[in-house]
Amino acid sequence: MTISQEEICTKVRETLVDALGVDDDEITDDATLMGDLGAESIDFLDIVFRLEKAFGIKIPREELFPPENLLNDPQYVTNGRLNESGLEKLKEQMPHVDFTEFAKDPDLNKMPDLFRVKSICDYVGNKVNAG
Repeated sequence: MTISQEEICTKVRETLVDALGVDDDEITDDATLMGDLGAESIDFLDIVFRLEKAFGIKIPREELFPPENLLNDPQYVTNGRLNESGLEKLKEQMPHVDFTEFAKDPDLNKMPDLFRVKSICDYVGNKVNAG
């Protein structure tokens, strides 16, 4: 059974409200998890767990968020910035994320800005409706 993107986003928003203790009106498509919604790294585990439970899916960590080994690999990172190979690898591993702005200045310190409500909705939508 296919679930509409609107239904998916509604459930993702509810999950984020519960996990992060924020108000529903703070959860906009462009809201960043860390910067706008105050999520900390430990919250990502809780969010993943809640999404898995809410949608009956399994979410490998490296699909939703960047794999640590990539971000620490000198083949992909130079002077605290993703190089072209690293950016391409990240795009390949995380097709649900919009890298347009980040690609202009791929500083690793700006990575948290990539994780927006919309990217989570898109990821879950692809995962849920893939079968």
